[in-house]
Amino acid sequence: MDIYAQNILDHYKNPRNQGKIVHANAKHFETNTLCGDSIGVSAKIEKNIVQKIQFTGEGCAISQAAISILSEHIKGKNISVILKLGSKEMQDLLGVEVTQRRMKCALLGLLSVQNAILGHQKKLFRSWADFMEE
Repeated sequence: MDIYAQNILDHYKNPRNQGKIVHANAKHFETNTLCGDSIGVSAKIEKNIVQKIQFTGEGCAISQAAISILSEHIKGKNISVILKLGSKEMQDLLGVEVTQRRMKCALLGLLSVQNAILGHQKKLFRSWADFMEE
């Protein structure tokens, strides 16, 4: 097993930033209806910077590891940068090629994070189609 696959298994078995932020000012919950994976995100955003982020959810190793890895990556980042992330950046973070069949699993956390930010900004949510057009 290569180091990237080991990283995914490590994040799946030992997720980072798992839980809920009690006084979050950005929240969103997404479900992948094709496989049943789900991810809820709560974040504390101050001055357009993600100060803290946590997630809850269940599902396959890819979906849960992806949100764990993403949550570490976006802490301290400006929300405008996070809103520009797409499928290529998620694959880069995961370090493995994700098949088209598993792409929704890999993107579920990102969709939830971006929609939490958009909800915080009181803007329209992104859809799966937004990712598939990239």
